[in-house]
Amino acid sequence: MEHLPPKNTKVWLCNMGHVEYRSAWALQQHLHARIVEQKLDNRKREPQALQATENFLLLCEHNPVFTLGKSGNPGNLLLNEHMLQSKGVDFLPINRGGDITYHGPGQLTAYPILDLANFFTDIGKYLRLLEEAIIMVLKEYGLNGSRIEGLTGVWLDADVPSKARKICAIGVHTSRWVTMHGFAFNICADLSPFSYIVPCGIPDKGVTSLHLEVEGVSYPRVVQQTVEALQSVFNMELQQPQSPIWPPDFPQFRPE
Repeated sequence: MEHLPPKNTKVWLCNMGHVEYRSAWALQQHLHARIVEQKLDNRKREPQALQATENFLLLCEHNPVFTLGKSGNPGNLLLNEHMLQSKGVDFLPINRGGDITYHGPGQLTAYPILDLANFFTDIGKYLRLLEEAIIMVLKEYGLNGSRIEGLTGVWLDADVPSKARKICAIGVHTSRWVTMHGFAFNICADLSPFSYIVPCGIPDKGVTSLHLEVEGVSYPRVVQQTVEALQSVFNMELQQPQSPIWPPDFPQFRPE
């Protein structure tokens, strides 16, 4: 009989505020490796000494940047290197799923770094629950967020092809059931940079931001609602770090 470590549904929550993409990606990689190392260490332990793995939820806004998923088409970036520099937008090929997308101010970018063995080992379910959390938030504003079969993310007017527009993009990476990357939810985002790409590699559908759909949008309030929705759909217990769990080369991420 296989002995499994105790499940841990507690999640360290860190709202990093405005942070450069490369720094956040490096922190993701550090924490992902930390959890994988915990899992590998458990293989060496006796059943009675198995230890629960950690989980993290990082929240942030980024400086303008385009990121291209590992299966994406570089041709979906419509700017050359000189044009990127002139517009002050970075470009990074990364290891998440999906195609090209944009990150910038006014957009909540969330990185759940979870050991799915603590919750369920089903990537499809994981993606659907990320979508469900955003759909729950949109309902608070009288909006009917929904899915489009075969496409990941959350859309408005999904059933009307000429009007369908994405409000939340999702792209993840998993290894040994540990997740990284996550979703980008347009709350008060400037959408003009999306005109420089084929968003998510889908040429016939648009993008939108919550503040363009309803009035009186408060970015901090929507972030809080999103956190509450994630807590609900994953049945997780969020906690603020009380010890220096962050790596020493990331002092700016230490909780105050």
